[in-house]
Amino acid sequence: METLELSIIMPCLNEAETLATCIEKAQWYLQEYQIQGEVLIADNGSTDGSQDIAKRMGARLVNVTEKGYGSALMGGIIAAKGEFIIMADADDSYDFRSLNPFVEKLREGYDLVMGNRFKGGIKPNAMPFLHKYLGNPVLTWLGKLFFKSPCNDFHCGLRGFRKRAIMSLNLRTTGMEFASEMVVKATLNGLKITEVPTTLSPDGRSRKPHLRTWRDGWRHLRFLLLYSPRWLFLYPGFFLMIMGLISTIILLASPRVHSLLYSATAIIIGFQLVNFAVFTKIYAIQEGLLPNDKRVLKFKDLFSLEIGLIIGSILFIAGLITSIFALFQWEAVGFGALNPVQTMRLVIPSVTAIALGLQIIFASFFLSVFQLKVK
Repeated sequence: METLELSIIMPCLNEAETLATCIEKAQWYLQEYQIQGEVLIADNGSTDGSQDIAKRMGARLVNVTEKGYGSALMGGIIAAKGEFIIMADADDSYDFRSLNPFVEKLREGYDLVMGNRFKGGIKPNAMPFLHKYLGNPVLTWLGKLFFKSPCNDFHCGLRGFRKRAIMSLNLRTTGMEFASEMVVKATLNGLKITEVPTTLSPDGRSRKPHLRTWRDGWRHLRFLLLYSPRWLFLYPGFFLMIMGLISTIILLASPRVHSLLYSATAIIIGFQLVNFAVFTKIYAIQEGLLPNDKRVLKFKDLFSLEIGLIIGSILFIAGLITSIFALFQWEAVGFGALNPVQTMRLVIPSVTAIALGLQIIFASFFLSVFQLKVK
């Protein structure tokens, strides 16, 4: 396959109103700056004649049958002949004549060059109020918090990248969250990332955009959470365990046995969340969804089924012994009425120890299944 320097990719689904304008601007850019490149239209099943427009304008048409924004883009990326790729929507909201900042950064050696609309300028009516002041800032902030990403506009639709670098990420999402997946995986895999200011203009279509504020916003948020087991499971789990443990120690000397029950429950739920964090992280690494983590590898080396069985059995036996002691206390009063304040101070920690012990035992077996798969 012939290799070019640049492929300009536009995902397309019924963009007949603006497609010709976008293609014309992209072709002008390639010619004006004497870049060996192509304009590639990744069509996702248009029914308004967009395919004919692309052919008539001399763009290369790639038909992508699997539905979704991410599917269309991935189909275009795979088919692209360029060493570098610049992608943007075909709605005329980005100016394809102003791609030099992206190309220059790619030539400097960057793997991913993100546009930043908040630095370059958002023209009046170009971005809905909720997107501008809630959706994009919040999701970008979460992306930076969860993944330490250098990007300040996570969802800018105009971005450039090296084809080889992005193909190595094994991107899998098919919808609008594809934009988040690219940034997250590029960050986690240590790609060289930068951003340049870009301008967002009102799109030239008379119809509503494909983007749905709440549906697609949730899909982006869901993706960020699922790709960060630390923030979804680990940190909340540790918080519940620590607060539950502190509360339990304080309440053991208190008559507030109902509060003691809740604090013990927090310990159990928190520990279960920590388990989920470990399971999810190891599974994601083994399936190639997340890169290797030295801390996880060290944990797998130090932890064994036997160690888990020993720790879990100690807790289980301790809880069982104290439960038997509570039973003897009940027998001492002829299995009659008990003072719940005194009894529950012993029963609640006993049940908690039994539950934690069993969780550790079966979690150890579950982790061993992962290790068998690796071997």
